[in-house]
Amino acid sequence: MKKPTAPAPTRRAAPASQRAQARPKTPAQKSAPTAGAAPKRALPKAVQAVRARKSMPRAVGPQIIEEIFSRFHTAMPEPKGELEYVNAFTLLVAVVLSAQATDVGVNKATRPLFAVADTPQKMLALGEDKVREYVKTIGLFRTKAKNVVELSRQLIERFGGEVPADRDALVTLPGVGRKTANVVLNMAFGHETMAVDTHIFRVSNRLKLAPGKTPDQVEAGLEKRVPKHFRLHAHHWLILHGRYTCKALRPECERCVVSDLCTSADKRVP
Repeated sequence: MKKPTAPAPTRRAAPASQRAQARPKTPAQKSAPTAGAAPKRALPKAVQAVRARKSMPRAVGPQIIEEIFSRFHTAMPEPKGELEYVNAFTLLVAVVLSAQATDVGVNKATRPLFAVADTPQKMLALGEDKVREYVKTIGLFRTKAKNVVELSRQLIERFGGEVPADRDALVTLPGVGRKTANVVLNMAFGHETMAVDTHIFRVSNRLKLAPGKTPDQVEAGLEKRVPKHFRLHAHHWLILHGRYTCKALRPECERCVVSDLCTSADKRVP
């Protein structure tokens, strides 16, 4: 005779509060702050700067930097910028026009422009509409034409028609940023400045001359580390090296004069 089986025990439903705790949290719930929890405070800027420096690769030593620039000097003793100009004013205009444009394209537009307007007075007299016609083949030409005419006006009214040899004064002009000012100071006045563009930024990080996450960091690093006797031409060597050899997508390492000193992950030869 079979023994009667005991009925299965019935489960009591868990209280609603326990059921809510057992449910998996959604991503939104996970990221939401707990009630009553103190919000996270941002780290002081000084601490953030130290951590950022620690996360960057260490710069190469002074002997390697000396060797790199010695080789650049041997290959090209007197490097020249590729923008065409006839005086400090036309250089300033050419650099303003070169933002997000090629030097070749800027030169093509400025040759006829500078033939008729090579001073602030002549540029202002030419007027925005006519300047726009000369530079219409350059990107952002409308804004640039407006800036060129207005900076001409300000040079006349504030600086006696002369380009100031001072960075703080230059960056107050329309269309002139720190990089533009550094180019003008270097090429027109012989100042030992570092105009960090995309080429200099890339080469400085690849060669670990001045590793940095921003152009300002790279500029400060180069000013600190480039030997005094190479500083005048340093930014031209780096620009030309980045433009024609150490290219962004396909660096031509097989003909690089400092390939054996490079440890970049982008290097294409042993």
